[in-house]
Amino acid sequence: MKSDPSSPERSGTLYIVATPIGNLEDLSPRASSTLAGVSLIAAEDTRHSGRLLQFLGIQKPMLALHDHNERNRAAQVLDRLEAGEDVALVSDAGTPLISDPGYVLVREARERGLRVSPIPGPCAMVAALSAAGLPTDRFLFAGFLPAKRGARRSALEELVTETATLVFYESPHRILETVAQISEVMGSGREVVLGRELTKTFETFYAGPAGDVSNSIEADPNGARGEFVVMIHGAKRNPEQGDAEAVDTDRLLQLLVAELPVKKVAKIVAELTGRSKNELYQRALELKPE
Repeated sequence: MKSDPSSPERSGTLYIVATPIGNLEDLSPRASSTLAGVSLIAAEDTRHSGRLLQFLGIQKPMLALHDHNERNRAAQVLDRLEAGEDVALVSDAGTPLISDPGYVLVREARERGLRVSPIPGPCAMVAALSAAGLPTDRFLFAGFLPAKRGARRSALEELVTETATLVFYESPHRILETVAQISEVMGSGREVVLGRELTKTFETFYAGPAGDVSNSIEADPNGARGEFVVMIHGAKRNPEQGDAEAVDTDRLLQLLVAELPVKKVAKIVAELTGRSKNELYQRALELKPE
């Protein structure tokens, strides 16, 4: 939709305000002054954000805006913006819209030609990558992996040949199962770095081959506590492929399994693609002619 050039002059501004992911001192002075200056704060959880405002000594009207009510509440916020009021959008922690609510609101604000302005600050993904020691020239952020085991495995299988560093968020009660599946699907030797409780008192990084990282978490009595950022080294690029498309793994398995034992096929294709030998063995069994 083409915006009315006069509309931004009459409307308020929607500020997308990044808030601390743990340490409250990470809130920028600009973010603090923005929160103090707006007419309304749209918050993922008003109780959680209320504690931040109390710490800052700020009293402002708040409106709950989260995944379950965003489509209904967005209209209220947009109407107030069009009436000339400034509004701040905050999530529970970090930068709104990065695996947090806000997409519907920002999208509709843009469609109405309203001002949307970011107030940058903390983001768990960026903070974790900056300290992980993994390549950051290219990375793929995929938010939260599916909660169900089968769907999560499928999601990992789709990314097994991705050469960019992979980044996910994961909850503490699924972290051990997720790392185990990374080891199964991508190989126990694939380099993994986990960032736990970033910027908080018990901030911890676990790094190494996927199999070793899983053992490290199990050995740590606090290993399955707190929120995690999961980072996986990208697959190695086959130098002979250059920029060509990746090998069609299923096609390769089908051709080889017709002539060779399944175990040998899995070993050959694992060496060619960098994928898990166990995963390829199971797939070869499925593709083997009757």
